[in-house]
Amino acid sequence: MKKLFLILLIGVPLFLTGCSREPSEYDTFAACLTESGAKMYGTDWCPHCKDQKELFGSSFDKIDYINCESYRTKCQQAGVQGYPTWIFEDGSQVAGTQQLKVLADKTNCELLLTN
Repeated sequence: MKKLFLILLIGVPLFLTGCSREPSEYDTFAACLTESGAKMYGTDWCPHCKDQKELFGSSFDKIDYINCESYRTKCQQAGVQGYPTWIFEDGSQVAGTQQLKVLADKTNCELLLTN
């Protein structure tokens, strides 16, 4: 019984804190990009993809991201030739690390800068 109590005492708070995160400054913007139909195609090994992800910080989890290592056919069908590639609802695309302002302009998503 003592072991069960100890597991519950330690495990439940760890479980609860691991399941949520504080809102990030780009959460709304990143969600808007996804809602607008924007998709980012990339790979985990691509340094430019890592740079792009870092611009969003923890908000990147709200981006519609297609990993081309896992979904090669989907990336080929989309015409992706380099990483990262952003493809928008209107079919236009941009390649390389994009500044957030460029993505805002392409999608009409509001980018609130805190600096």
